[in-house]
Amino acid sequence: MRDLPSRLQGKIPGPETGIEIKKSVCTICDPLTQCGLDLYIKDGKIIKVEGTKENPHNGGTLCAKGAATRQYVYHKDRIKTPLKRVGARGSGRFVPISWDEALETIATNLIQTKTSFNPESVVFYVGYPKVMRPFLHRLAQLFGSPNYMTESSTCYQAMAMAQKLNFGIPGAPDIKNAKCFLVWSANPFYTSTGLARKILNAKENGLKIIVIDPRYSPMAAQADIHLQLKPGTDGALALAMANVIIKEKLYDQDFIENYTHGFSEYQEYVQKFSPERGEELTGVPVEKIKEAARLYATTSPGAIMPSASPVVHHTNGVQNYRAVFSLMALTGNYDIPGGNLAEPVSYLYVPAGFTSRFEEFTNPKNLKEMAPRVGDNKFPVWSRLVDEGQAIYLPFHIRSEEPYPIKALLAFGFNYRMWPDSNFMAESLQKLDFIAITDLFMTESCRFADIVLPACSSVERKELRCYREKYIIYTQPAIKPLYESRSDIDIIYALAERLKIDDPLFSAGYEASLDWILEPSGITIEELKKHPGGMPVPNPIKHSPMNYRKDGFMTPSGKMEFKSLLLEEYSDSFGYEGLPAYHPPKYSQESSPDIAADYPLILNTGSRLPMFIHSQTFRLSWTQSLRPEPSADLNPDDASRLRISQGDQIKLSTPKGSIIVKANLTDIVQSGVVHMFHAYSQADVNTLIEADYVDPVSGFPGFKSLLCKVEKVECQKNRNQMQTKSDDLIRS
Repeated sequence: MRDLPSRLQGKIPGPETGIEIKKSVCTICDPLTQCGLDLYIKDGKIIKVEGTKENPHNGGTLCAKGAATRQYVYHKDRIKTPLKRVGARGSGRFVPISWDEALETIATNLIQTKTSFNPESVVFYVGYPKVMRPFLHRLAQLFGSPNYMTESSTCYQAMAMAQKLNFGIPGAPDIKNAKCFLVWSANPFYTSTGLARKILNAKENGLKIIVIDPRYSPMAAQADIHLQLKPGTDGALALAMANVIIKEKLYDQDFIENYTHGFSEYQEYVQKFSPERGEELTGVPVEKIKEAARLYATTSPGAIMPSASPVVHHTNGVQNYRAVFSLMALTGNYDIPGGNLAEPVSYLYVPAGFTSRFEEFTNPKNLKEMAPRVGDNKFPVWSRLVDEGQAIYLPFHIRSEEPYPIKALLAFGFNYRMWPDSNFMAESLQKLDFIAITDLFMTESCRFADIVLPACSSVERKELRCYREKYIIYTQPAIKPLYESRSDIDIIYALAERLKIDDPLFSAGYEASLDWILEPSGITIEELKKHPGGMPVPNPIKHSPMNYRKDGFMTPSGKMEFKSLLLEEYSDSFGYEGLPAYHPPKYSQESSPDIAADYPLILNTGSRLPMFIHSQTFRLSWTQSLRPEPSADLNPDDASRLRISQGDQIKLSTPKGSIIVKANLTDIVQSGVVHMFHAYSQADVNTLIEADYVDPVSGFPGFKSLLCKVEKVECQKNRNQMQTKSDDLIRS
């Protein structure tokens, strides 16, 4: 064929070129954004990546991270074989070993820990991706340990706690039917491009959008009203909006009178937060507060879109979001079409219109009958509402050994830089007897492990996923696992066998377990295999809104709680307040003026960038090129005052320490605030945060409201030396 070279060059699939398209999903962003992938395969290798057009979530689109899938899969840093540490912990000296030796070593050490101490002395941890979570959770409980933990100790769970305290069951925004959309510190243009597309479509059809965000984000650029508040003052803004809604009698009187608890106390408290007081606390002009409150309250139905982390990454985080979600109750927008629907989860945290045994599979034991989890005594409301240990407290538990010692860690996708004062966590890891980590790449955290296992990516494994769009997919490997890598779930099932876990589902295998989980839905793995790109959920369950009218709310009072009875249980012992009370962040101009005198700027860490999801795509040339060096975002007015120009080296300092980074001048950030992305090993901003700088209810770190100062580094001779003193300590 004369046109064969051009067809090969154009990567045209067909028998002539030997190129075929295989379906998969991208799980770099997880769990709600597993975009469909069309992988062009030739000779067993991926040569091109596109989005799957028929996937209802991404509709053929991909973000920068998904577009870099080939770089991710074929990166030189992939771990090729199981490894055993032969040098000092943290030295990075390993030798290759067989899978049998690696798995047997892990099983032997975990059993020895269980025998010498207790099963709870072993921690089971999952970071990203989340596909293996229900299986490791089950393994941990059947092993006898309540200490299953995840990165959700800093993501999502505190937001969910705030909704559970108010309503019992969290509600997700029903964008399709909403007329008003209150986006509270979320930016789907960076985090979920498929969702961003749906929002833009809805805007074209008349959706009114209010965005609350300290940054002028791409989402804020789409807003009818943008409230650019000072970081950490979300609760004050929500209470000021409630003040307007109540004073002008714009609230849903029927809902308030019949389905809520504590409204009179809440109403009295809200009187303290006039729009004028709101402006004083948040920096948002009075008229904008009034305008946003009126638009949300009178444009019905209205949905609130929360974020997984930003609002709860403050020392007042849970109460901030409780105040925000109280607006949902004030306006009667909970569990109604176009509001926030309380749909049950189908699988892996996603409501997809089918019933499953996901929760039964994940929690085969009653946690109340097991030993206390890490953080139980420190964060009792977390333990009442979340079925995981609070991982942020783990380094303190390791050091104190109270009420029992932690001696071993089995982790999948572990990154110690996730912790505040990340070096404190790294030093705590040194105290463990045994660590095993599974990952795709040889990360800094892997250097602390005794055994390192090579995981494969989502395109190299089987994976069950589902979508809010009432869609489900069971992928098959598009390519064979590279090198000696294996799927995380296969590793868990192999360990279950060696740990002699007496469980018929682990014995039956992965697909049999999935069939058991899916059985109530009538969906089978055999049927899903016939639809490589996924399929609509057959006869999806239609959610019945306003179930609370007959079933009540899953709260202590059985009603929506403006005043939380669960929080009040701990008012004497922990100082928790039942109302969504506002207090400024612990380190702020209001709460610590003495510190603010020397550190006058607000440090907001972890603000999302479009090409990164935490540190996962740092190593990829395409994504790394967009911000190759650690940089802090400064408002040009602040930079001018400090005589700082674009690209200058600056010293970013808190009372805890300092790092050297580059200055990036941008109008996206407001004056008085410095934004710094996290997880850079060369300049880890989390080392500037105290390990116990956390929200007292959830244990979430106060990543997004500290006090800092910025100074231009005049001497340039250390331009290439951007390591912190504490990083040097770890390497030594």
